[in-house]
Amino acid sequence: MVRITAAATSTHQPQKLLAVAILDPLDFLALQLIRKSLNDLPGSNFLSSWDFTSDPCNFTGVYCESDKVIALNLGDQRAGFPGLTGRIDPAIGKLSALTEFSLVPGGVFGSLPRSFSLLKNLRVLAITRNFISGNIPATLGRLRSLKTLDLSYNRLTGRIPRSIGTLPELTNLIFCHNNLSGSVPPFLSQALTRLDLKRNTLTGSLPDSFPPSLQFLSLSWNQLTGPVDGVLSQLDQLNFVDLSFNRFTGSIPVRLFSFPITKLHLQRNSLDGPVQPSDQVSISTVDLSHNMLSGHISPMFSTVQNLYLNHNRFTGQVPVSLVDRLLSASLQTLYLQNNYLTGIEINPTAEIPQSSSLCIQYNCMVPPVQTPCPLKEETENTRPTALCNEWKA
Repeated sequence: MVRITAAATSTHQPQKLLAVAILDPLDFLALQLIRKSLNDLPGSNFLSSWDFTSDPCNFTGVYCESDKVIALNLGDQRAGFPGLTGRIDPAIGKLSALTEFSLVPGGVFGSLPRSFSLLKNLRVLAITRNFISGNIPATLGRLRSLKTLDLSYNRLTGRIPRSIGTLPELTNLIFCHNNLSGSVPPFLSQALTRLDLKRNTLTGSLPDSFPPSLQFLSLSWNQLTGPVDGVLSQLDQLNFVDLSFNRFTGSIPVRLFSFPITKLHLQRNSLDGPVQPSDQVSISTVDLSHNMLSGHISPMFSTVQNLYLNHNRFTGQVPVSLVDRLLSASLQTLYLQNNYLTGIEINPTAEIPQSSSLCIQYNCMVPPVQTPCPLKEETENTRPTALCNEWKA
């Protein structure tokens, strides 16, 4: 908001309009301090409009309501632009009406100012793909209106404060690609739909439960342990699950395959037992590879588009329905290598569609067809008889 006044140096010259800012003085001062602590990276001119002789509410990335700053979006939103460098000044806490703060990819470093906890109206806090380090302040748990908290792709360390899990309105929590340790805290928000903690060093078992509202769950590339069946079986709104590259144990809940999931990634764990969905699986990608799953392969998987069951302990015949779907190009990927399978009904002269991929080597059978398999797989087509007999015993 500005007040316009007119000034003239002579009666023959046009009047010059002067913009006088009437932004709240505390907000004005806070923006000045924030500007002093940040600079454009080479190739960026985001801060060029931040000229404090004019109205700050017209600055790029600054949004006002009445005389207060309500949103601050720092850095050029267009993909591939260089972004900003410097630090986030603690003066951010002086913007008392702020509801949204975002910082796009760049080179901003240093720790998160604890003064963020003073922003009682903050609903969105998103600082991604920078070099923010240090711990996540536990005082962020005071932001009871916070809905989105995205601190992904930084260098944060330490534990996830349990206070974060108590935020009542939280819908999106994204801490992926950091160096966070410790356990996954319980979450109380009944509105939480997205939880992304992948690529950290989290340990311990999962909480007893997650909010049933959860739709996106990614905990891959951590060091998490314990069972998953009790937790996952409660989350019937899930549409994306990635728990891969952990140390989870126990069985996969049958109910999981009836949820509205599009991609299910449970590979590279220590899950065991049979996997027998009660109905046709409509999940497009199912990756259960590199576990200790056993029993027969269920024909209910024939409706999956990309199926990875390799490096397990499956036995018996490959269901005919999977072969039929593969040959019709409905099933695009079928990886069954490194199991204990004893047969597959497929004509040696059958032509596998170019859009489909089959790998069945290193089982307890001689593959009737020779198909290209992923690199770094075993060079032997068939598992040694002694190993097959030992497994049967």
